[in-house]
Amino acid sequence: MSSDSAQAKVWSSVPLAPPDSIFALTARYVADTNPKKINLGVGAYRDNNGKPWVLPVVKKASRQLEETDRDHEYLSITGLPAFTNAAQKLVFGEDCEAVKEKRIVSVQTLSGTGANHLAALFISRFYQFTKDKEIYISNPTWANHNAIISNVGLNPVSYPYYNPKTIDLDFEGFVKSIESMPERSVILLHSCAHNPTGVDPTAEQWETLAELFLKKGHYAFFDSAYQGFATGDLDRDSGSVRLFASKRIPMLVCQSFAKNAGLYNERVGALHVVGASEEEATRIKSQLSVLQRSEISNPPAYGACLVSLILTKPELFEEWKRDITTMSSRIIEMRDRLFNKLEELKTPAPAGRSDWGHIKSQIGMFSFTGLTKAQCDSLVNNYSIYLTANGRISMAGLNTNNLDRFAECVDEVVRGGDSKL
Repeated sequence: MSSDSAQAKVWSSVPLAPPDSIFALTARYVADTNPKKINLGVGAYRDNNGKPWVLPVVKKASRQLEETDRDHEYLSITGLPAFTNAAQKLVFGEDCEAVKEKRIVSVQTLSGTGANHLAALFISRFYQFTKDKEIYISNPTWANHNAIISNVGLNPVSYPYYNPKTIDLDFEGFVKSIESMPERSVILLHSCAHNPTGVDPTAEQWETLAELFLKKGHYAFFDSAYQGFATGDLDRDSGSVRLFASKRIPMLVCQSFAKNAGLYNERVGALHVVGASEEEATRIKSQLSVLQRSEISNPPAYGACLVSLILTKPELFEEWKRDITTMSSRIIEMRDRLFNKLEELKTPAPAGRSDWGHIKSQIGMFSFTGLTKAQCDSLVNNYSIYLTANGRISMAGLNTNNLDRFAECVDEVVRGGDSKL
């Protein structure tokens, strides 16, 4: 066999993987020449002109960082202590007993994705499962959860969460599922602004869930990607995490600063694992260090330095809270405007709903509209409005310049029309 033939056969059995659905949708949007096109698939904040927004506080922190005498040496394996300590207090609260008792291990990660991966990897190595190596995830959930969990040798299993008939939380199904799971099951929860539905439990429902976790000895795997971004209130958006921590429910938290600080490409995140004691936390940290060392060795410094400045300097922290309010308020305004426009058009509501009120009651960046796959396909193919086939839209993609057209197009497809507005 010639060397050319041998080389040709090395990877000949590798199949072509399907493209990521969201990135494929974005690529199609970019290639579209329609001047009226609208991108509602992107999971990133856009201002009222449809442009990326660099937070003013980030610009200020960047200038301050450039004025310091910085080197480019490696961070420690677990990251920048000033960042991880401040990030821990942000999500748990400074008055949290676990924080005061030094029972929380905090490790800097490659944004929320890296935190989810490191958490799942740690669980796969050390968690004592009652039955199979399963992690329960909501149906639906962020698409990457399945891949991350599967890639470390765990089995993702769905639990009821969203009821498409009511376009709301299937709380009864959620509760029954938790009650029927084997004791000490690992359950992934979205701390706020559930992705992709925008449907969250109420404060009272979180209390019920916490009691169920205590009763069954379940382990809470929190994904916190939208603290502050959801309501504009950092404390309110971390309420579920703080509730579980106060009840000493075994838990970890995956934290991202992509959305709430607009630092998408800096990959700033953290994993927080709560131990039963300071001594246990020390052992957990030692093993997380081993895992992190074998994968990325050291996390990147620049974004972590920016966030640590914002979290630890009072004047920057207050400005950041104002910037968060700017983003969350604009998204809430878009929800109100879209609801009002659909009501004005008398657009027939999705099956199971008497009106479009779910647009306003949902929270955070995303909304499950209740549009069918056929209606979504029509919006993409006939109107150059890009959204996912399950009816999810990014509210950040709407603005005062395109909202009316979007509502009018929705009205057309819901009524069965096709005028290509």
